[in-house]
Amino acid sequence: MTLSEEKEEPERIPWDEYWMNIVNDVSTRSTCLRRQIGALVVKNDVIISTGYNGAPRGFPHCLDVGCRRDKMNIASGERHEECVGVHAEQNALLQAGRDAEGATLYVNAFPCKICAKLIINAGIKRVVISGEYSDREGLEYLEKAGITLTFI
Repeated sequence: MTLSEEKEEPERIPWDEYWMNIVNDVSTRSTCLRRQIGALVVKNDVIISTGYNGAPRGFPHCLDVGCRRDKMNIASGERHEECVGVHAEQNALLQAGRDAEGATLYVNAFPCKICAKLIINAGIKRVVISGEYSDREGLEYLEKAGITLTFI
């Protein structure tokens, strides 16, 4: 076999796509009946933490007891305080702690305004998003804070 006949190495997927694939896997652990959201904090191409949405530790899961917001006919993106669940971004930031500073957060939906404030205070520098969410105000908060937003 000559050099010109050698097989070319397969192309590797870009980092953002690689991390978002992991986010989608993480989201499958969600116990929310409405949306399965995953989040991933990455720093220097190393996973710092993961998170998915679901009930706080020790609470019954919505999968088991039903969705409080559905029972109250609350639309998506409204009255977050009525949801017993902890958002994926919140769980990932809690697990990351101070290691989140300067990191990138990957998530498969727009962060809500509550999560956006936590992302800003955690020192996240970039948020990579696939998917959408009805509450777009969180995106405005992130932009105002100078956080780089990438949509894939």
